[in-house]
Amino acid sequence: MLDPEKLATIRRLYFAEQWKIGTIASELGVHRDTVRASIETDPLHRPRRLRPSRLDPYVGFLRETLERHPRLRATRLLEMIRQRGYVGSIQRLRCVVARLRPAVKEPFLRLVSLPGEQAQVDWAHFGEVAIGRARRRLSCFVMTLSHSRALFLEFFFDQSQENFFSGHVAAFTFFTGVPRVILYDNLKSAVLERQGSAIHFHPRLIELCSHYHFQPRPCAPGKGNQKGKVERAIRYVRESFFEGIPFTTLEDLNRRAWVWRDSVAHQRPWPEAAGRTVVEVFEEEKPRLLPLPVHPFVAEHLRPVRQVKEIWVPFDLNHYSIPIDAVGRRSLTLAASATQVRILDGQAEIVIHRRSYDRDQYIDEVGHEEALLEKKRKARGQTPCGRLTAAVPEAQGFVQAAFAKGENAGATTLKLSRLLDDYGAQALKAAVIEALERDTPRISSVAYLLERRRRAAKSRSPLPVDLSRRPDLADLVVRPHQAEIYDELSRADDEEDS
Repeated sequence: MLDPEKLATIRRLYFAEQWKIGTIASELGVHRDTVRASIETDPLHRPRRLRPSRLDPYVGFLRETLERHPRLRATRLLEMIRQRGYVGSIQRLRCVVARLRPAVKEPFLRLVSLPGEQAQVDWAHFGEVAIGRARRRLSCFVMTLSHSRALFLEFFFDQSQENFFSGHVAAFTFFTGVPRVILYDNLKSAVLERQGSAIHFHPRLIELCSHYHFQPRPCAPGKGNQKGKVERAIRYVRESFFEGIPFTTLEDLNRRAWVWRDSVAHQRPWPEAAGRTVVEVFEEEKPRLLPLPVHPFVAEHLRPVRQVKEIWVPFDLNHYSIPIDAVGRRSLTLAASATQVRILDGQAEIVIHRRSYDRDQYIDEVGHEEALLEKKRKARGQTPCGRLTAAVPEAQGFVQAAFAKGENAGATTLKLSRLLDDYGAQALKAAVIEALERDTPRISSVAYLLERRRRAAKSRSPLPVDLSRRPDLADLVVRPHQAEIYDELSRADDEEDS
């Protein structure tokens, strides 16, 4: 078979240079019949004949059906022609349908937005990052002004509702104004339900619109081209900024993104006219935006704190501390933003924490755990063991020595507490020290030493106190006073009598 290059050379030499057939055959080393066949014009315009196929009887039906329904799938057409007797495969049908299907290209209008009239919003996913033992999805909130192409971007660790509204508030603050219309995709943070043109917006989005006085407008389903400006902005962020950018924390990434936005993105040429930059048009668009309200919208995630029995409140895989006096309150509310977690009691803020995106962390930045431990240390003085240790510190070593000798630690502590009530702290302390020196850490030894000291002092033996009717007084602690106080009281009475 003659290659196309030699065919073109033969035709050029014959028709342009007027060479004879024999001369061309001798020069190129081909047969004269090959040259004659190459210079024939009719085969070039002769229609190609297709090989016979089982689909030939159905081509007319397929053409007519596709003209009426150009988007009909080949699988459905296969069922239709099989009902009419076709027994071939779907592969051949797909080739014929691709040739017969009329090309449908939707025409688009070039939309021009007035200054301050419209902005477009969307989320973009940028993979996953590891935060300690947790893995978080990195997402970017992007808002683009349709007229100037000025953009705002902020990275978050999820596409939650509070981050969605927080991105709006930050964007309005950066733009120093609000566009009149914001175009959305049909994401759940904006549209709860849609039936044709009937749209059920998210209640929190309605609150945001009421606060900033703009109109939400979702795109038609499957018409992503309607928000092409923000789609191109997201692609620009991916290609011009994010690819290969090193960052350590979310704050570091956002700081780098905002520097890139001001120094690169807003310095690019404005697409609508040559010789002007985005930042120049943005400065002209600012006065056309709606003014900001006096107070920003509260975009935090709010939820009531269930009644807890400890100082830790769980939230998003971590635990945040509260003051010990707030444990058990029913009026607590957790307010979480992208950077902090606040605990509120009604309208009052009782604690604020830096938000952690790790997992299984206990965040105590204001000393709540130390306050609880201090309270527990003081509470130990209200128990028999704690009261005994507070009055006679040597009793703890005595109980340990008695336990090493095979005595029951609990029974020893209880009996020492009773001896403390009967003889007092000073006498018990001396008896415990002497028993430890004699290496006789037993209750019987301490009781013997106490009784010997009492007899030596010629004092009466203590009488047992029956508290069966008042068991609440069993743990009552009475602090002894100096005896001189009572002498002064009795002296005052004698002077009055005289």
